Amino acid sequence: MSPYRTELVPAAPGVRLAVDLFETDGRSGKAFLLVHGLASNARLYDGVAEELSRRGHLVAAVDLRGHGRSDKPEEGYDYDTLCADLLAVLDFLAPRGWPEAVVAVGQSFGANLVLELAARQLGRTAGVACIDGGTIDLQATFSSWEEAAEALRPPPLSGTPLAELEAHMRAAHPDWPESGIRGALANFEVRPDATVTPHLTLQRHLRILHTMWESRPSFLYGRLAVPVLFLPARSPGAPTAWGVAKEKATAEAVAAIERAAAHVIEGDHDLHAQHPLEVARLLDEAAGSLFAEPAGS
Repeated sequence: MSPYRTELVPAAPGVRLAVDLFETDGRSGKAFLLVHGLASNARLYDGVAEELSRRGHLVAAVDLRGHGRSDKPEEGYDYDTLCADLLAVLDFLAPRGWPEAVVAVGQSFGANLVLELAARQLGRTAGVACIDGGTIDLQATFSSWEEAAEALRPPPLSGTPLAELEAHMRAAHPDWPESGIRGALANFEVRPDATVTPHLTLQRHLRILHTMWESRPSFLYGRLAVPVLFLPARSPGAPTAWGVAKEKATAEAVAAIERAAAHVIEGDHDLHAQHPLEVARLLDEAAGSLFAEPAGS
């Protein structure tokens, strides 16, 4: 039996978002909204969500517009619209036993997005957790939008046989649990000829990248009234220049935010897929400590 049920939540005219709701036996914990990264999908959170649910927390994982099982309109890939989409999900959940304020968890681009949500929608987040994200500042890394777009352009995977893609994923990530592999494969639509194409089109991918280019997360830090937990990934072995810059940006963010903490995890960018039990444990611990602190403490 599936550990969750999926609801199609109206977010805007003609736009429904797929939201996975994970059942829990108890209601003593926090409520977590899990938000994936760019060109990703909610299913990469399956392992995290199942463990958080087992620990007594309410959990919902959402496919953003253009991704996964959600509708894929041509427009609406800016922060204003994406935050409105998440607010629509929270409004859908509130009369169904969820609190008004949830802990919003995001990975990569999704981490930048939940920080935007927390800064804009005061009273709707009880805390924010950023999994290898929340400090991604493209303007600090690239000298121009054109350079950023070229460097971060996704590989052309349309037409790849599903079996070939799966074999590559398993070889590249031998330590990922099955939930992570299955979640990563869910980034793609499987065609009748058993080849794949990404759910997120290249045009929409670039629109979201441009949204990230235009926004600098450090400008949000002083506006955050809720605690923030950063979970940056560190590659095993010698740190790369990117890794050093990321850890520096994380330290600066923790110093700039009134209530913030960081815990480095060794692993891949998709920590939630690779180490779901560890990520869930850290979120559970934060639910009883960092996210339990009253405002002004």
